[in-house]
Amino acid sequence: MTNRISAALSRRALLATAAGGLGALALPDGAFAQQGGRRILVIASNQDIPNFDPHLATGYSASMLLRNTYDSLVRVEGNPPRPVPHLAASWTVSADGLVYDFKLDPAAKFQDGSAVTAEDVVYSFHRLIRLNRGNAWMIQGVVTPEGVTAVDAGTVRFTLAKPFSAFLQVLPWAWIVSKKQVEANLGSDDGQTFLRSNLASSGPFRVRRAEAGNLYELERLANAWKPGGGNLTGAIWRIVRETATQRLQLQRGEVQIAVDLTSEDMDALRDRPGIVRVIEPEYRTFSIKLNTRHGPLMDVELRKAISYATNYQAIADAAGYADLMIGPLPNGILGHNPELAVYRTDLAKAREHLARSRSPNGGIKLTMVHVAGLDQQRRWALIMLDSLKQLNIELEIRPMNWPDMVAACRSPETFPDLFPVYQTANYGDPDNIAFAAYHSSRNGNWQNAVYNSREVDALIEAGRSEPDEAKRIAIYRQFQEKVVADAPDIFGVLERRKLALRDNVQGFRFVPVASNAIEVAGLSLR
Repeated sequence: MTNRISAALSRRALLATAAGGLGALALPDGAFAQQGGRRILVIASNQDIPNFDPHLATGYSASMLLRNTYDSLVRVEGNPPRPVPHLAASWTVSADGLVYDFKLDPAAKFQDGSAVTAEDVVYSFHRLIRLNRGNAWMIQGVVTPEGVTAVDAGTVRFTLAKPFSAFLQVLPWAWIVSKKQVEANLGSDDGQTFLRSNLASSGPFRVRRAEAGNLYELERLANAWKPGGGNLTGAIWRIVRETATQRLQLQRGEVQIAVDLTSEDMDALRDRPGIVRVIEPEYRTFSIKLNTRHGPLMDVELRKAISYATNYQAIADAAGYADLMIGPLPNGILGHNPELAVYRTDLAKAREHLARSRSPNGGIKLTMVHVAGLDQQRRWALIMLDSLKQLNIELEIRPMNWPDMVAACRSPETFPDLFPVYQTANYGDPDNIAFAAYHSSRNGNWQNAVYNSREVDALIEAGRSEPDEAKRIAIYRQFQEKVVADAPDIFGVLERRKLALRDNVQGFRFVPVASNAIEVAGLSLR
């Protein structure tokens, strides 16, 4: 089954359809979600879903949709997260770590009722590699088209180009599409136009309604091959730009989960009846990326001056539940160096580097963007404005919607001087942050729009393919030192994940990877 997404429906009509009636928002807690015998979980987020293509779309909002409408060979669960069977019922690995054989679950089927076969898996990986966007970076240089083959209709073999210790951990982000459905709608762009607003999937939910900038409604399929166990009939991803509004809607029972709350919001929710707070450590970094390839910040001396001028304590205070980053890798992850020499506020050093730069007296104007409505990022932008004033540098602050920020990453010329980024690890390995945020193959994407270093690339590639843990640690130590020396980012804070739920949400289990991309199949509303 494919789903043509109607983006022309009015907001009023969508809310009426989703809620079962226009007066639903005024109902008591839980009644909105359960009116008419339907149980619909409402999630408040400030991030829109710009694309439904499972081999192109990234960001936590798209991940939420893909997690619930598509399937992958394995998924992760638990804390710490571990790979568990999904489309693949079982697998074997060769002694040298290069060959993986996956046996597909014979019950697996697409939403049109056709079986998920090894050919579909091969086709999906070939397409992911061919497009080389979205989550393709996770398997880049490791999985090749010729290395993915169908042994038989129910068995897929991966022969890796090199060992990759995180291979099973990245597979949950490689979604499987129906070869038949995509090829029937291939067009001239490898099915991109079709999959931008249609599904060719096997997941338990379909997209029932969509309205860009407002909400996306998922509906559980009655005949899903793996329904997930919860009692939800659907879920709504509602775009709520202001975090304070998310909090108020949660308090009133208009939404059941809020995913973008600030520390102040969480404090305001403490001891509120009917509210469950989730504040958990996670490999979630916040940094401010600098335009190293266009404009004044091509100058490494100016980047270092700004790095030393930054008020890190103010950044930490604004974050609340967080610790300052010590370099580019999250604290505590394999290879992280807690003794790494990093930039901290030192105006004397800032002025020394400024004097060696091409703008020794300042007198320049830079631009910083942030997600519109995300108060935390707005505060950090104001901290940078005050910090740069001390170097006689002016900062223009521009709020933008997330899809527009992503579009600005496509070239150095459109990328702003300062670009704030939350990066949540999809898998608990240093390769996740290192490759996505610093490898030059990611240029043009929001994780790393412009930074390009051959030396750093070589270290990242060596680290991801080295099977010996001690050697990997040594490689990542070198990587951290080199990145800090290049100063491509303002290394900010490692935040704890902050989520809040109504206490009528049942079955939620925190998993410290992409935890704001909520998996709803196993959830229930009482």
